[in-house]
Amino acid sequence: MKSFLVIGLGEFGKSVAKTLYKNKSTVLAIDSNEELIKQALNEGIIDDAVILDATDEIALKNVVKDDFDMAFVSVGDNIQASILITLHLKELGVKDIICKAVNHTQGRVLEKIGATQVVFPEESMGEKIAYSMLHPTIIEYFKFSEDYFIYEVKIPKSYIGKSLMELNLRHKYEINILAVKHGDGKMNVTPDPNLRLDKEDLLIVLARENSIGKIV
Repeated sequence: MKSFLVIGLGEFGKSVAKTLYKNKSTVLAIDSNEELIKQALNEGIIDDAVILDATDEIALKNVVKDDFDMAFVSVGDNIQASILITLHLKELGVKDIICKAVNHTQGRVLEKIGATQVVFPEESMGEKIAYSMLHPTIIEYFKFSEDYFIYEVKIPKSYIGKSLMELNLRHKYEINILAVKHGDGKMNVTPDPNLRLDKEDLLIVLARENSIGKIV
């Protein structure tokens, strides 16, 4: 079982810790705010937490040692603290360090001092909200590779009652159907080409960004 360190229990850190813990991972949460620690423990999203100023190298060293596969540094609003914590973790031998940043200048600094990956939650959320306004039929999406995205989309009215074979999206638009999610929540990950779509169905597709607009 992998073990994770989550430093900072703001909205982003709390969400990370909750998701990891829910998926049966070992999670240690650290925050200098006692109320945030108590709240997370009371909500049952973690079972192990320490009230600690993670910018204190000695205090952090006493907790971290070499027991963690990955660390999440989610104190992006405090630029100086995120830099210090990342430096400490790197020196303590944590191989994978994922850092939250509020801007790309901070992100570049964090990468230079040892962050494995830098994420920009506010920027990503802004993009998703704008994208959902432009394409209301897209429920969710994420980048799969440099050129391709995976989308969860509502089917157009013109697709209702038609089979996947009839639609022939792969040939027409280079859109690959990965799965069909039915109205009852069941996921069909090996859809039959003769499957006829219902108005409540959702399609999970792999497509280029400039291709998805042809079906939504």
